[in-house]
Amino acid sequence: MNSEKLYLSLGSNLGNKLENLLDAVRALQERVLEAPVAVSGVYQTEPVGNTAQDDFLNMLIAGEPKLSPEETLAACLAIEREMGRVRTIHWGPRIIDIDVLLYGQRQIKTETLEIPHPRMKERAFVLVPLREVDAPCFNRLQVEIPSQKVNLLFSANDVKIMLDKRDQ
Repeated sequence: MNSEKLYLSLGSNLGNKLENLLDAVRALQERVLEAPVAVSGVYQTEPVGNTAQDDFLNMLIAGEPKLSPEETLAACLAIEREMGRVRTIHWGPRIIDIDVLLYGQRQIKTETLEIPHPRMKERAFVLVPLREVDAPCFNRLQVEIPSQKVNLLFSANDVKIMLDKRDQ
């Protein structure tokens, strides 16, 4: 088994945001991550970049990867497309956004993939859930959390209960 840990950030600000996140978690569990998978709580956050849009719901999911980094990115983009994401406005509204944050200790920079994610240290909506899921990993980054609105709506236990109910 792979001993590396993959960290993915999820966000949604269109449609039923919570359902979008839960659908994405299930798809990622099936296609990208080995079980067991760690999930953060769900946070309400203000948009970054293009601020003329609804708030986001964000969370983080982590686990051992089933795929290579490039295959992981391709699977994440496929899940986004299958869920109805259309890329029209940079940093615009979206049904789902899945970002590859970290893949073990790897450092990758290609035209299509950069790991660690180049802007993760600037985003409270990434760092707060990362600290929740894996405080030692967060501490290794040696960063301060930016002062951006990040309100916990559902705890990680709440998320697990919601996911379990979907399986019944």
